[in-house]
Amino acid sequence: MDVRLSAEQQTLRDSAAHAVSRLGPQAVGQLDDPERRARLEAVVVESGWRELRMAADDDGTPLASGVEAAIVAEELGRGLADAAYLGPVMAADLRRLSGAPYAEAMETVVLGPGLASVARVSVGSVPSGSIAVDADGSPTALVLDTDGRVGTVALDGLAPRTDLTRPTATPTASAAVLEGARPIGDEELARWNALALALTCADLVGVMRGAIDLAVEYANGRQQFGTSIGSFQAIQHLLAEAYSQMEGSRSAALHAAWAVDALPADDALAAAALAKAYCARSARTTCETVIQVHGGIGHTWECMAHVFLRRALVSSDLFGGVGPSLERVLAHNGIGGSDGLR
Repeated sequence: MDVRLSAEQQTLRDSAAHAVSRLGPQAVGQLDDPERRARLEAVVVESGWRELRMAADDDGTPLASGVEAAIVAEELGRGLADAAYLGPVMAADLRRLSGAPYAEAMETVVLGPGLASVARVSVGSVPSGSIAVDADGSPTALVLDTDGRVGTVALDGLAPRTDLTRPTATPTASAAVLEGARPIGDEELARWNALALALTCADLVGVMRGAIDLAVEYANGRQQFGTSIGSFQAIQHLLAEAYSQMEGSRSAALHAAWAVDALPADDALAAAALAKAYCARSARTTCETVIQVHGGIGHTWECMAHVFLRRALVSSDLFGGVGPSLERVLAHNGIGGSDGLR
């Protein structure tokens, strides 16, 4: 594995970083600014980032690798971008795997109860407790039936948000199978799940980067006893530990993104699950550390720290949290269950 980014990948990172730095929310109040959000949405549409996993040719090869999709996800997470990305990318990849034509309007995916994977419908009925993720702007979402065929379901509207940047939606009770869609096999679905986990890992890394930047800026500007609190050893230790967790998470997330297209499906899924468990635990600790560095103001609505924490908590659960991810790793390595090792 070569961890260096190509010139094209670096350009992709730079363009995503520039867009988010210019149009992402810089304060909690800006989350309700429709004009800013419309400009950010226009940039995302024009960039074609949501189409990175569409088929490039007749053999179904995607336009971009998992690494490229993860590069964009990380930058969007860093800037708390409130434009849909994860859901539409995963919906496009699901259509690619099924051979179905691409949707004319934006769509997302529905996750079943527990949020570990795409919802499975039985006799056209969506399981109770299923949720459409990253659903802003999507009138429909994709599900799978028991035979692995892709179906579409309408969305009732946006639900109350834990993540202030990416609302969810409730799917209607019934789904219809897409015409021309072939069943998706277990190996293809495993690779799809690996991509989903890799993208949520990249988002978590981006969230950690943005949160640490916020804390460093505050620590350098906040004065106490005539000097910035960033000069205090206790604050330095907190931020150094947060930075080390972020860097470790970045390495794991990059390996997971590379594995999506480079390793066998089962190995790719195991790599992504291991990265997810690491990144999810690190992101929560890092975001809580950022709130601690801010002191009392870190617990207020006006401080952006809680927006980072909210996004991290949701990304941690999407497509499998720490528990389900570790279960996948143990199962892949033949540990646990009937052998009595757990």
